Amino acid sequence: MFTDQEKEALYKVIYTRRDVRSFLPDPIPEEAVTNVLHAGHHAPSVGFMQPWNFILVTSEPLKERLAWAADKERRALAIHYEGQRQDQFLSLKVEGLKQAPLTICITCDPTRGGAHVLGRNSIPETDMLSVACAIQNMWLAACVEGLAMGWVSFYKKNDVREILGIPPHIDPIALLSVGYTENYPEKPILETAQWEKRRSLQDLIYHETWGNRHPE
Repeated sequence: MFTDQEKEALYKVIYTRRDVRSFLPDPIPEEAVTNVLHAGHHAPSVGFMQPWNFILVTSEPLKERLAWAADKERRALAIHYEGQRQDQFLSLKVEGLKQAPLTICITCDPTRGGAHVLGRNSIPETDMLSVACAIQNMWLAACVEGLAMGWVSFYKKNDVREILGIPPHIDPIALLSVGYTENYPEKPILETAQWEKRRSLQDLIYHETWGNRHPE
């Protein structure tokens, strides 16, 4: 179905993609934004519920308020860490929400598709998992477009609902900062900061049953 060159390109994008925190103010071509949104909208979703919406935020006052919400939660979460770990956590930047020319708030509508959605009846969280698939598609598409993307995931949902006028039953799943950057990391930021390291794939594989590391 795909040539070796196309397969190589796909894996290159997967391994190159990074979470980015610093951005240039340069405007993003409308075509690139549209491509990223189309990639998100073509993500798989359980029961084909497509529970996502995309709020495009370019207003400086709104971006300032979103950055305030994220920074407030960042400072609140810092109490869970001590010493150097706390310093490392507080060094994580949310300024990207203000720097990036575009912030995309991607939401999840748990009512999308009605009361009986194939697959969601058994596992309700599949609506949020479907949105996560959309985010991954957008991240990969942004990378292909030469854009950087950062996922801000600490904030109080009600703060974001109030700032962006989101109805109470809709969940703001992620704030995605999008723009160009001068520093596209070779490794994940948290790995470079020695917050965590990538685990060995072999240590995460079991065969047939949990805990069995060797094939029968």
